[in-house]
Amino acid sequence: MPTRLTAQVKAGGCASKLSPKILDRVLARLPRVSHPQVLVGFETADDAGVYRISRDLALVQTIDFFTPMVDDPYTFGGIAAANALSDVWAMGGKPMTALSVLVWPGPEDLETLEQILLGGASKIAEAECVILGGHSVTDPEIKFGYAITGTVHPDRVWTNAGAKPGDVLVLTKRIGTGVISTALKRGVAQARHVEAATESMLMLNRRAAEALAGLEVHSVTDVTGFGLLGHSREMAMASGVTLVIEAEAVPLFEGAVDYARAGTIPGGTHNNRDFVASCVAGDSPLSDLLYDPQTSGGLLISLPPADASAFLERFPTGHLIGRVIDRGAERREKPILIQ
Repeated sequence: MPTRLTAQVKAGGCASKLSPKILDRVLARLPRVSHPQVLVGFETADDAGVYRISRDLALVQTIDFFTPMVDDPYTFGGIAAANALSDVWAMGGKPMTALSVLVWPGPEDLETLEQILLGGASKIAEAECVILGGHSVTDPEIKFGYAITGTVHPDRVWTNAGAKPGDVLVLTKRIGTGVISTALKRGVAQARHVEAATESMLMLNRRAAEALAGLEVHSVTDVTGFGLLGHSREMAMASGVTLVIEAEAVPLFEGAVDYARAGTIPGGTHNNRDFVASCVAGDSPLSDLLYDPQTSGGLLISLPPADASAFLERFPTGHLIGRVIDRGAERREKPILIQ
């Protein structure tokens, strides 16, 4: 097998996710879970499910796997792990155990496979999480990731459903991994742009989550395959509010604007726009990047202004990108407003 992993797949990373429009249509037909111990199910499209075990303990469960978005196998494994772990931190939990999910073409190039597994194991260990096993199947397209189980106190669960009018919105990582990964796949990406995006994708959201300790946090989600506006839609719909996104304040990776203008846009961007655009009022020259599917993206946090200031003192690489208003305050029919 050639060493360029990105050349072996149709779409890389979270851009390979199923269209949110298709997913939303199917999930809407499924029966809702009704169980007294289920604190968070799939109804609000949150980052993970939460199941109460006792008065002071609940399980956080999630799974995430995808195709390669970088060519180095060790790095791909690490990004896949960081991406899966993020869901637990986005719920306010602590990752505890992991099960690997592997799709591999066949018996060839076992050295590459070994590097993917080692890269993932290294990042899981960095998170102080433990791999207990996993499952693998054979398929022509490479896919890798993890099912993660974490723990959280039932009274301290963060969800995407708690944003309140008067809150401000903070984003902890830059946007643009989708267009940069697509540029890499097409052989037109500059090395320094790929390096910056890769460094971000490998960075655990653990420190950002820990920096929220003791603050009044109303809502959290991580920004991944459905893009900034897709995950903003989920937060706005679940919370019954409108999110106002200041497009010029959204932090972007260097080179992302140029790649988007050159047309190196992943198919996931078009899927996200098709699903979310009807919920968006306003527009921006940066819209393609606001819909860009992110891999191992940052946390989107809704919290009071004073707490946001305290958080940014602890986590200075975060960015204030908008605010939360009442659904009826402006353009009642649109849960997202771009300014």
